[in-house]
Amino acid sequence: MGSIGEDRGPVRRGPVASGRDLVLAIGLAGTCVGGLALFFKTAEAAGNRGSGVPAALLVAFAALGALAVGLALVRRGAAPARGRQALRTAVAAPVPEVPDIGPGALDHTAVDPDGFEHTVAALCARDGCSPVEVVGGAGDLGADVIATTVDGRRVVLQCKQYAEDHRVGSQDLQRFGGTCFTVHEADVAVLVTTSSITAPAAEYAATCGIVCVDGEGLAAWTDQLAPPPWEALPVDPV
Repeated sequence: MGSIGEDRGPVRRGPVASGRDLVLAIGLAGTCVGGLALFFKTAEAAGNRGSGVPAALLVAFAALGALAVGLALVRRGAAPARGRQALRTAVAAPVPEVPDIGPGALDHTAVDPDGFEHTVAALCARDGCSPVEVVGGAGDLGADVIATTVDGRRVVLQCKQYAEDHRVGSQDLQRFGGTCFTVHEADVAVLVTTSSITAPAAEYAATCGIVCVDGEGLAAWTDQLAPPPWEALPVDPV
């Protein structure tokens, strides 16, 4: 989940574009004044000869046509600025909300599965990760929380709030293992559960490089009796 990026305000046109519009406006005004002067002169001559009215009308239409074309060019010059403003608004990067890291926010025993994701996010934020995003939901492809560590590693966490008699099995790990690195581009993949993990699941996780945090490990992490799970893996040398 994210929030809308910072509003940069209206786009201002540069001095070159503004000066070009001013020159164009002055030129249009001169064209219209000259056309009208020629119109009245021609009309006056037509009054004497009785044959210049059609010519005078043609001059007037020409002046109006020049004005219409000029206005269209001015509007066309302003359109890209509006387009750039709309594009900047559309591609503004979302700014993640900072999770609450107060004592209540870390209590995973008093929340539902959705709330459990937020308590895990709060643990990540408490231990220095920024940004931290809760992304779980329909179509999350196994990622519930995504965090960035102080040293820049991308941590992808899957959260399983299970009862004590509901153990995390191999299928849970295999689904997560199929997306955490290839889809979510994790540097560290972590499965966190309130329950325990079967031996085959733990073996699969070790093979794939997924860090598993069971109920006991979660309690130790929450009480700061154990380091954050991403510290279980060494940092690759640059």
